[in-house]
Amino acid sequence: MIGNYKEQKGLTRKQKEAIGLLSAGTFLEYFDLMLYVHMAVFLNELFFPKYDPHTTAIYSATAFCSGFVFRPVGALIVGWIGDNVGRKNTVIITTFIMALSCLIIANLPTYAQIGITAPWLLTICRILQGMSSMGETVGAVLYLTESINPPAQYPAVSSVSVFATLGGVAALGIASLVTSYGFNWRIAFWMGASVALVGTVARKSLRETPEFANTKRQLKKTLQQTSNVAAIVLKKLENNPIWQKKANKVTVIALFLIECILLVNEGLQR
Repeated sequence: MIGNYKEQKGLTRKQKEAIGLLSAGTFLEYFDLMLYVHMAVFLNELFFPKYDPHTTAIYSATAFCSGFVFRPVGALIVGWIGDNVGRKNTVIITTFIMALSCLIIANLPTYAQIGITAPWLLTICRILQGMSSMGETVGAVLYLTESINPPAQYPAVSSVSVFATLGGVAALGIASLVTSYGFNWRIAFWMGASVALVGTVARKSLRETPEFANTKRQLKKTLQQTSNVAAIVLKKLENNPIWQKKANKVTVIALFLIECILLVNEGLQR
């Protein structure tokens, strides 16, 4: 025994499927996130104004950095979602957000077409990608931690980091092909968005983690018991003769005025 958990050396079929789906999803998340990073120089010429080098530098830096600055915010938001909605729904939501933002970038008009709106929309998409990627990592690690017991848990959880790195490497390879051979850059983002949408649907087959399901069931039971106790107490109070007596209006007004005078007097003394 390790703590309150029984040691687990092998993996069940469902656990292997969960590792595969979560690792693949993390791969896609970081592929989509890093795709823009590796193509930033190329995309800056399309989405940022050329009339002022300083303005261009500010916009490009904002779009580039926002994907990383907002990662902690994504972890906080996704952590709250995971605690209230469930671990399974968390990883589904993060994959969908990444797919949506990547799809928007793939179809986003350039600066020459819609002007200053283009860099702002691109920055918003980068913010969503940054939040989603960190939320994905937190959600996937939490899901595997609660679904698999040590020592089998350790390599399973580490697979998330491994596939995140592989996603970044794959993005570098695709970006190199696009910039070196003149392929349409939108194809890379369409590909990332399409596969992420498939991953979103595939993750619906995941089961909720046993720990979260048990905690939710216990919380529901506790709330029901508390509600029953509160109902009994209220019923007894309603039957108490004190609550059935009508309040004397003159007495209530007199007590209110006395309290006001005491408060004013205390204030004057200070």
